[in-house]
Amino acid sequence: MNRQQNIPPEVQQAKLRLGIVGNAPALTAAIERAIRVAPIDLSVLVTGESGTGKEFFPQIIHNNSPRKHAKYIAVNCGAIPEGTIDSELFGHEKGAFTGAVDSRKGYFEEANGGTIFLDEVAELPLTTQARLLRVLESGEYIKVGSSTVQKTNIRVVAATNVDMQRAVAEGKFREDLYYRLSTIQIHIPPLRDRGADIRLLARKFASDFAERYRMPVITLSEDAESMMRHYRWPGNVRQLKNVVEQMALFEAGTEISASTLQSYLPAASESYIPATVGGNSHTYEREREMLLSMIFNLQTRIDDLEARIASGSAPTASALLPASMNTAVKHATDGPDRFPETVVVSPAQMHEPEVGYSEVVDVAPTLEENERELIRRALERNDGRRKAAAAELQISERTLYRKIKEYGLE
Repeated sequence: MNRQQNIPPEVQQAKLRLGIVGNAPALTAAIERAIRVAPIDLSVLVTGESGTGKEFFPQIIHNNSPRKHAKYIAVNCGAIPEGTIDSELFGHEKGAFTGAVDSRKGYFEEANGGTIFLDEVAELPLTTQARLLRVLESGEYIKVGSSTVQKTNIRVVAATNVDMQRAVAEGKFREDLYYRLSTIQIHIPPLRDRGADIRLLARKFASDFAERYRMPVITLSEDAESMMRHYRWPGNVRQLKNVVEQMALFEAGTEISASTLQSYLPAASESYIPATVGGNSHTYEREREMLLSMIFNLQTRIDDLEARIASGSAPTASALLPASMNTAVKHATDGPDRFPETVVVSPAQMHEPEVGYSEVVDVAPTLEENERELIRRALERNDGRRKAAAAELQISERTLYRKIKEYGLE
């Protein structure tokens, strides 16, 4: 309650206007920073993980700037093929390339006097980066297939989920363009660090879904809310919305328990202890919540192992031992007085080299094999939907398409 009362009225107004939910101090600070820089015509770079809601901040800047009555255009740089991105951004003349039957305005011409939002700006090709730098420095650009210099008066707000300094060091992004774009930086916190905002967002998504499709609304038990708060949410708000809407459809009108919630989370989910939100919150209640979450995760794994043993799919001890040790186990368990859970190993066998076993231990998957398997599993979890898989993996769609082709996953 106190936290909400301390939020400035202009921040509350921006949140209401764009439907932003949450009171986390880091989120409030980011919105305040966007509002403060809005009246000043500087380039802004919005950073943060995929799915955190970076697309709201260029709108906040535009709506609170002198350009608010002019055009606002959002461009996803990662979704435009490399061969046509210059034409999309700067336009082209008739006959500039095959298929250019007419001249066309680019986004920088269309948004003249307004604001352009370049999402996934790190995906721009180096040649396009050079063109963009010229626009930022002088407001000049040349259409594809033209020799005439044109002027534009535009404000650029860019966003990325990439470590830009690393991209610069690796030669993937121009250093001069990076410093030109990042005159002002605004960082959006990941969902896992927003504390109680997770519960607020989950309830909103559940309520919106029930209202839209006229279905009974789901509710969350305390243990489910605790699990949500301690889950990593690699896909951030986008992933949370996806999970809640799935539960709202298939569990309509029920109270969601932690076990039900876990069935909708990826199998490789990891618990996460969030950073303290709003000062020192190290209390016995917090410690108790953390311990309960850890115990629940452990119990879930035990239940899964018991189910696998009951179905006969769990690996046996003999499958995990060298062949010579398996022989000792067999001899110890063949007789009438056998002890099924006893393993007899002689001192000599403890030091006996086992070629087959050494080969299994020494062989590790390569980085490429690991990456291929991660992409394959993400595509399976998302029913082949590449956009959703890219969001889960926190890479751009263009990068995912390239990796799919590279690893033969079509």
